[in-house]
Amino acid sequence: MPACYFCGEEVSRGSGILYVKKDGTIINFCSSKCRKNSLKLRREGRRVKWTKSAKAFKAKQ
Repeated sequence: MPACYFCGEEVSRGSGILYVKKDGTIINFCSSKCRKNSLKLRREGRRVKWTKSAKAFKAKQ
């Protein structure tokens, strides 16, 4: 199963959002919350406290 591009959680089959960029890159999102934070608001997942990737990033420091 693919991981969410923004938060890092697994996207179960048949759910989530599949976004295709103009250059053909495929991006998976688990929810519209992750999609909006990434594309519309241009935030990085590792800097938002509630994401799995942020928790992993802070643990490494």
